[in-house]
Parts: sequence; structure tokens; C-alpha cells
Amino acid sequence: MARRKKIYEGKAKILYEGTEPGTIVQYFKDDTTAFNAEKKEVIDGKGVLNNRLSEYFMTGLNTVGVPTHFIKRLNMREQLIKNCEIIPLEIIVRNFAAGSMSKRLGIEEGTQLPRPIVEYCLKDDSLGDPLVSEEHIAAFGWASPQDMDDILSLALRVNDFLSGVLYGVGIRLVDFKIEVGRVYDGDFQRLIVADEISPDSCRLWDMETGEKLDKDVFRRDLGNLADAYSEVARRLGVLPKISPPAGRPTLIN
Repeated sequence: MARRKKIYEGKAKILYEGTEPGTIVQYFKDDTTAFNAEKKEVIDGKGVLNNRLSEYFMTGLNTVGVPTHFIKRLNMREQLIKNCEIIPLEIIVRNFAAGSMSKRLGIEEGTQLPRPIVEYCLKDDSLGDPLVSEEHIAAFGWASPQDMDDILSLALRVNDFLSGVLYGVGIRLVDFKIEVGRVYDGDFQRLIVADEISPDSCRLWDMETGEKLDKDVFRRDLGNLADAYSEVARRLGVLPKISPPAGRPTLIN
């Protein structure tokens, strides 16, 4: 497909002008970062895996009535998505204590939370994506009270869907983050799930062994990240059962 105008390049993806009005082409890179890009590496095949996994999850959400920006996959690294106005928040849903929550609150990693806890961070790399409250969000106009009600509903519906799908293949959904965008139909606005859903944006642990199958493998030097992502894809049926050569995932069309 011929390249169009580059709109934005982030740490893991590039956005290009879409092939149709109101669309964007989202390209998944092999670049991998952690700790606000202080740790960087290029991991062969990671972008291919994330493209296919995000397609799998977004398609499933669309099927069960949770609206997303996903339209269709274009090739191994690109997908066509709806152009939307991104709300400047990261929405984090936690089912078990891990990562920054464990550090902030002194809760042992892996502790099951009494209910899913939803947190919000301001999307600003220069500030380290700080945790913010609904009071901050309302005061600075990042989202309206109605937006926040809709965002909470979306986040919990995504959690229900992902938890069930992953539980069925022996994976515990510890936590995840999503972004939400606004789309307009005349004067009518609705919110949709945007960005991506992949092991880059989720914590995924094997239910029997506790093995990490997400970006913590890279953050904590626990092994080969492509192998971990490939394992998630194989269990979900996105990859064949037979392991491909290291670093070169063979995907089902």
C-alpha cells in the first residue's frame, strides 16, 4: 500500500493519513520501550504480533457491542482505524496489585483486589503520565462528567471481555490500560476504545505458573519478549501451535 502523509510517530506506533475519509492507518513498530523510554530495544517481530493481537481483541469487543476504532487489518503491520479525538487520559483497570500500585500502596504483587479498580493518568510523557483524580479531570476540562461515566462503563466492559477470553486460555488479566477517543456524527458524540490492546498495554500472567507474558519480561529482563507475546498469540489461536523460528513469528492469515 502506498504511503500517505505521516500524522504522528510514537514509541511503538506510527499513524498515517488513511485511505478513506475519516480513517487513519496505524503501523506497529518493533521498537520496545520502558520507564518512559529510558530503556529501549528493537525486538524483531513484536510489531507484527501486537498488530494481530490488537486486531483480535478489538474485533472481539466490536462483536460484543463495545465500540472501538478498529476497522480492518491491512497487512502484517498495519490496520485501518477510525480517526477520533483522543481524550488525554490513560485509563487503567486493575484486578490484581502489581507494578506502580504495589509500590505506591505497599500491596504485595499478585494480591487480588476486592473489585476492579479504575485509575486515570494524564497522557504526557514529559511529566511521566502522572496519576490524576476525577477532580483534576473535571477542573481542567479534560473530560466532562458524562464522558467520565461513559469511560468507566467502557473500561469495565473491556475488563469483563478480556478477563473472560484470557481466563479461557489459562491467562490471568492482572491489569491493562486503554485510551478512549471521541467520534462525531453531526452534533452527536460517542466514545470508543482507541490506541491498542496488546501485551504492551496489559499485564498477563500464566494462571498456573505465574509466568509473565507481557512487557514486564522486557522491563525486568525476564527472558525473550517475542517468545512471551507469541505464547499469548498461540493460546488465543492467532499463531499456530508449532513454534516459529525465534524472532520470526509465522502468522495465520
